[in-house]
Amino acid sequence: MIPIFIGYDTRETVAYHVCTNSIISKASSPVSIVPLALGLLKDYNETHTDSSNQFTYTRFLVPQLTGYKGWAIFIDGDMVVRDDIVNLWNLRDETKAVQVVKHNYKTKASKKYLGSKNEDYPRKNWSSVILWNCEHPANYSLTTEFVQSSTGAELHRFTWLTDELIGHLPIEWNWLVDEFGENPSAKLLHYTLGTPCFDEFKNTPMSEYWHNELLLATYCQQINTKRD
Repeated sequence: MIPIFIGYDTRETVAYHVCTNSIISKASSPVSIVPLALGLLKDYNETHTDSSNQFTYTRFLVPQLTGYKGWAIFIDGDMVVRDDIVNLWNLRDETKAVQVVKHNYKTKASKKYLGSKNEDYPRKNWSSVILWNCEHPANYSLTTEFVQSSTGAELHRFTWLTDELIGHLPIEWNWLVDEFGENPSAKLLHYTLGTPCFDEFKNTPMSEYWHNELLLATYCQQINTKRD
């Protein structure tokens, strides 16, 4: 069973369900999908005021939510998985505390969906896909209290870890389509500026994959009741 935690934001609920369906439809092994919804995290009190979405900080609770055991995957909700998630799972490196795509870019947009600020900062978007080694001792410090009291810069730059504990993932597993453009080889499409569910991003590069996955997520087979 592969535990997968997905960011859930009530302002784009459809994004979570589309992302979930894209995983289920291609997975070759059982998965356990957990929505990181604030309403489900009763022990966590969100006091940060600089969040661009409702899971900006709760992603760092994943090791604690697993009881600091085993491995887990975290991904943002504004994504479509185009490959078997098992292939990401198989990249686990026991010597690392986390594994991420180490993006190094400057954003082309000052704002993203719903008018949120889109600032440049070191290690931007590293934390949007995380392969967590939950039982690594370096992650034991990630408690509810620690996450609540830490700044975005401290958490999203993985400052509780030394650099050698931050492993690498291929960029195809976190392809920023609205920043980088088309990539037929991308295994995971990340609509980081705005999910195509928003009108202003409905035609973003490779948005057709999201819209197609939406159709699949809402599909229901019908009985033909027409009579000759």
